Amino acid sequence: MTAHVPVPLLVPDLPAPEALMPYLQRMHAAQQYSNFGPLLREMEGRLLGHFAQNAAVPLALSTVANATLGLELVLAALELPPHSRVLLPSLTFVATATAVLRAGHIPVLADVDADSWLLTPEIARRALREARFDAVMPVAAFGAPHAMAGWHAFQQETGIPVVIDAAAAFGGQWLEAPTGTAVFSLHATKSLPAGEGGFVVSTDAALVARVRQLSNFGINLNPAAKLPVGMLARIGSNAKMSEYHAAVGLASLDRWEACAALRRSRYADMHQALELAAPGALRWQATDVPVAAPTLLCVRLPGAAQRKRLEALCAKRGIGLRRWYQPLLTSMLQIAPECICLPTPVAGAIAADMVGLPFFPGIESAQIVSVARAMGDTLAVQALAIAQLSA
Repeated sequence: MTAHVPVPLLVPDLPAPEALMPYLQRMHAAQQYSNFGPLLREMEGRLLGHFAQNAAVPLALSTVANATLGLELVLAALELPPHSRVLLPSLTFVATATAVLRAGHIPVLADVDADSWLLTPEIARRALREARFDAVMPVAAFGAPHAMAGWHAFQQETGIPVVIDAAAAFGGQWLEAPTGTAVFSLHATKSLPAGEGGFVVSTDAALVARVRQLSNFGINLNPAAKLPVGMLARIGSNAKMSEYHAAVGLASLDRWEACAALRRSRYADMHQALELAAPGALRWQATDVPVAAPTLLCVRLPGAAQRKRLEALCAKRGIGLRRWYQPLLTSMLQIAPECICLPTPVAGAIAADMVGLPFFPGIESAQIVSVARAMGDTLAVQALAIAQLSA
């Protein structure tokens, strides 16, 4: 009888305590623990240098307490009229929609592309013929980055601002066009983890300055402004990132290249094993831009019945699965009534048979085999192909 190795869905990969110590000692020596301290500013500088590699124009960047607050602050910084409409993909994490609602706006939920699973400029153009909207928030779904040239063209044609929710896409999502704004997550489960945190990067320096001001209650920080420094300029919030989180972020940056390479290698191993276990049966997200450091692994099964069987089998074998981004926003009772819902047949089809499989940098070969065996057993693939996984 084959022994089945249990596999957790997700395991965070953060720097070891000894890697943090030099940064924590610097923080203690400086005696500044928040309020845009020296570690935070150093991390912002290193992040900005990262994006400068592929930037068409100079960029600006500001950290925030988390990516969800980053989305909210960018929407506030855009200074849209109250109850403006923001186009979103219906296939996304709830935070994309809740950020719009908390900013006082109305989500307009659109379909996604059948291959990339993303809201594309072409879909946004079609949506504009069906419903008016005042901003677009495409999502780098499961870390799949957007090519910014298309969104730059859309913004130039329509005058509608575009903000990429790139929470899981660090390393692959660039701002390589003349215009662009993106919000990234530094959550513990992301490829560049700080435990918690996020940042906004944009070609629009004035927008980023407003985000930074809003993250500090709305207090003026600019000596060149008309208001004195320290005076309240607008109604903001406390959305600053602490020096503790910056210390973790800096240690993560120190090991970024090696960690990204490991993620790519393990993802390739998973992909190969699953294809061997179920040749030609699985449908994968297609990306024009490579995912530099995968954080999730999602596939579409032949149908909903097969997904249900896989879920039942994995539950018995101790293998973690998750229906990421489900139910769709169009089906959420707490969200859908507040939205304008456009037809979403493609997103609906993806949601019917897509599942998230275990994936993390430290996943072991035996665990990969366990997941692949479960897939093969579910889809009744020949035992010979499964046996090859252990060869």
